[in-house]
Amino acid sequence: MKKRDFLKVGAAAAATMAASAAQAQGGPSHNWKMATAWPGGPLMEIGAKAFAERMDQLSGGRFKIQVFPGGALGNALKVPETVKNGVAECGHTWMGYDWGKDPTTVLFGGYAGSFDTERMLHWLYEDGGLEMQHKFRDDTEGVYSTVLFIRTAEVFLHSRKPVKTLADLKGLKLRTAGAWLEMAKELGAAPVTTAGGDVYPMLERGAIDATEWGTLWENISPGFYKVAKYLIYPGVHQPTAPFELVINKDVWNKLSPADKRLVETVAKLVTFESWLRIGEEDAKALDFYRKAGNTIIELDPEVQFAARKIGLEWADRVAKENKYPWFAKTLASQKAFDAQWKGAEGWRKVRVRD
Repeated sequence: MKKRDFLKVGAAAAATMAASAAQAQGGPSHNWKMATAWPGGPLMEIGAKAFAERMDQLSGGRFKIQVFPGGALGNALKVPETVKNGVAECGHTWMGYDWGKDPTTVLFGGYAGSFDTERMLHWLYEDGGLEMQHKFRDDTEGVYSTVLFIRTAEVFLHSRKPVKTLADLKGLKLRTAGAWLEMAKELGAAPVTTAGGDVYPMLERGAIDATEWGTLWENISPGFYKVAKYLIYPGVHQPTAPFELVINKDVWNKLSPADKRLVETVAKLVTFESWLRIGEEDAKALDFYRKAGNTIIELDPEVQFAARKIGLEWADRVAKENKYPWFAKTLASQKAFDAQWKGAEGWRKVRVRD
């Protein structure tokens, strides 16, 4: 997206928020607890807490949202369950954690077969993806769901061992989440999953060889680079990752139309702000890792192609099995969007340097 397009997005969002906030000033007050899956870091600071701060600001102080770290109000990997049960009014999570219950969550949360973040944003906000997300989570979990926070492609691994080829992945004990648990096995790895707060100590003591988590910048704060001296990119397992705001259905239904619009608009604003911030900080992060003594490794093309092929084949296989009512139609929507954007690099990109 070009700079002028970002400015248009920002101006439109600001105008919409101003109107929504003006309508919402005189409404009732709300005191919410927010459960999260995060011990801290950018997901907490420019995701969950940023949402709480914006809601306070743009509601004239009527919305007070207390944000809790992962595990404080319930299982950090089961935030929607915590919210549905009324332990917290709302929560911030990654939908793909629920892939074992319904793999459709992976299509909304991003996986090895996803398109990039720019395309994901367009599909969500302009091509009906977000409406599908609302209906899917309401139908399957009984919660209100929207997007809150999105990142660019992740780091493939912070590793205690060099990883470049398919052979290097054989038997590698790596921490991951979502459908990549299953796909990584096809590449020969030995994946496990755990909540974010457990990753560093497991890596430090050698219980795992490597981990994926977030983008270049996001992974500075957990400190993986201190105990895993090899940084491997690109994140072919996760080309994009939209995160999720979930709200208890009874709580959502009691909100006024103006307050519902305010929640939706603030969530969208914070999502775009997170993308901009991460993009800017990622550009600086490789130099940080080099200065910290990390070795930077780019995956061989064969690994990149193999990972994407596995992701696409996995999605087609799950759709054909037809066990999950929302999976096939969500995948079909994404494929139609992808076909519409075929060749976009040709008519949208201008070569500005060699």
